Amino acid sequence: QVRLVESGGGVVQAGASLTLSCAASGRAFSSYAMGWFRQAPGKEREFVAAISWSGDVTYYAGSVRGRFTISRDNAKNMAYLQMNSLKPEDTAVYYCACRSVGGLATYAPLYDYWGQGTQVTVSS
Repeated sequence: QVRLVESGGGVVQAGASLTLSCAASGRAFSSYAMGWFRQAPGKEREFVAAISWSGDVTYYAGSVRGRFTISRDNAKNMAYLQMNSLKPEDTAVYYCACRSVGGLATYAPLYDYWGQGTQVTVSS
């Protein structure tokens, strides 16, 4: 069992940066692939970024590639999403998730554990 808690959201202006954190409980976290997803009002949850259990493989949605960086620190049971050059269209609730079987994935139903989400609002 893994419990995930996101933090670091807030209200920023376009062009600013934010770093989201995801704190995980459970020793198995370090062996699980992780992902970040987001959901804007009236829209479906969408994939943002994913990272392998070791941290050596990452993948990004086209809309954030080059602006966002996913990372993890297994010794601290933490994962991060560094977000630069934020745009109003990045406004959403951001969720971290991990999956107990398989490598990184972009399909949300493949993830077993989810955090409660943290709100990111980018004003123009």
